[in-house]
Formats: sequence, structure tokens, C-alpha cells
Amino acid sequence: MTRRIYTLLALSAVILLLSGCGTSSAASAPIDLNTANFFTKYLTYPLSKTLDWFANHLWGQYGLAILVVTVIIRLIILPLTLKQYRSSKRMQELQPEMKKLKEKYKDDPKKQQEETMKLFQSNGVNPLAGCFPIIVQMPILIALYQSIMRNDHIRDHTFLWLNLGKPDHLYILPIIAAATTFVQQMFMSSQMNQQMKSLMYIFPVMIFVMSMNFASALPLYWVYGNIFTIVQSYFIYGSPGKQKKPGSQNNKGGLSK
Repeated sequence: MTRRIYTLLALSAVILLLSGCGTSSAASAPIDLNTANFFTKYLTYPLSKTLDWFANHLWGQYGLAILVVTVIIRLIILPLTLKQYRSSKRMQELQPEMKKLKEKYKDDPKKQQEETMKLFQSNGVNPLAGCFPIIVQMPILIALYQSIMRNDHIRDHTFLWLNLGKPDHLYILPIIAAATTFVQQMFMSSQMNQQMKSLMYIFPVMIFVMSMNFASALPLYWVYGNIFTIVQSYFIYGSPGKQKKPGSQNNKGGLSK
């Protein structure tokens, strides 16, 4: 539950940061390396040039360039994702011991928390491991947004029915982004308790609202990322209908130890 709350806070922070970027007059100004700050010089500018390079090798299509960059980013953070999976699986295995601690120290919440953290530490479990992939992606999302708005080639580019520098006013892309987010959450539902499952409907709504207001290139990145995660989750967790309940043995569709 804590992990999901932190993830929600992280997404909210992205909304605020990107909103701030969008209201700034410098947000759409071409990048000048002579006056650029550290973030712009070493993240936004290289990302913008990377998108240019891939587009030049993919028939001038920035939509395909974003796809390639998305796959590269997801492969880079794959070790963190696998670490998240192993930590989540280990926490499931520790559920019986956690319940015992909860019962033993039900009148002493502080002691209960201390003993639970000791249990995690002794078993090599990090309860916040699920936050790492999205924390890593936060600066990438901000840099991607800036690289789009400050690159005339991307901002004015048309891909399929989309103008990558403007929101999709047909709402097709926001709907796809929200739907793929929901499917992604379904694949991970076996790792959630009942309280966490209630948050499954919040993430798609947040993504839908964000997708309606930001340049189409950004939700396009989310759609690509969601599809990558859905395929990845199939091999890690198995299909939603065949997933095991928390605490049961690993299914055949998921990764083995």
C-alpha cells in the first residue's frame, strides 16, 4: 500500500513539474547550450538529439523514434523492475510472519513497525523497491517533454493522426493510454492486496487527464511503455487469469527464482 501511495505522489509531482514547464516561456525556446542549465545540457539536449538521430534513420518518423527510445529506457531500468518483482515476491512469502508480528504487537504500533523492518532487513526485502523504476523515469519524462517542446522538428511533426507537439483533441490517444495503463495494472494485480487493487482505477484516470493536457508525444511514450510493461509482466507474472494468489507457489507463466 505504501509503495502505491509513493507512486501516486511521484506521478502527482510529474504533473506539477510538467505543468510548470508548460507555462514557462522558456519551455518552447530552442536549446542554447551557452545558457543551458545542467539538466538541459546533459539530459534534455542529448535526448532531443537522440530522437533526431533515430528519426533520421526511421524514415523521418518521430513517432517511431519515441518507440525506440522508450524500449531503450525500459531495458535500462529492467534490472530495477526485476528487483521490484523479487522484493514483492519475497514480501508475499513473509506475509505469515508479518501477520504474527501484527498480532503479537497489536498494542504497540511502534514496536510492530520496528520488528517488521527488522524482518525485511534480515530477508533482504526493500518495501520501497517498487518506487525505483518510476523515480528513475521522472527526470526522463520531464526531459522528454522539454525535448519535444524545444525541438521544432518534433513539435511540428505529424505521426498518424497526431501532432506530437499538441494534445490529441480527439481523445483517442488519452483513451488508449488509460486503457493500456489499466491492462498493465491487471497484469500486476496478483501482487496487490485488496486495498492496493482499489487504486487500480486511479492510475488510468490520472494518465487520461494528463494525456488530455500534454503534447501527444508524451502520452505516446506512455502507451509504448505500457505495452512494453504488459509484455514484460506476462513473462514475469503470467497472464492475469492464471496468476496465483499472494503467498502461493510461483506459476508456470512467470519467471522462476
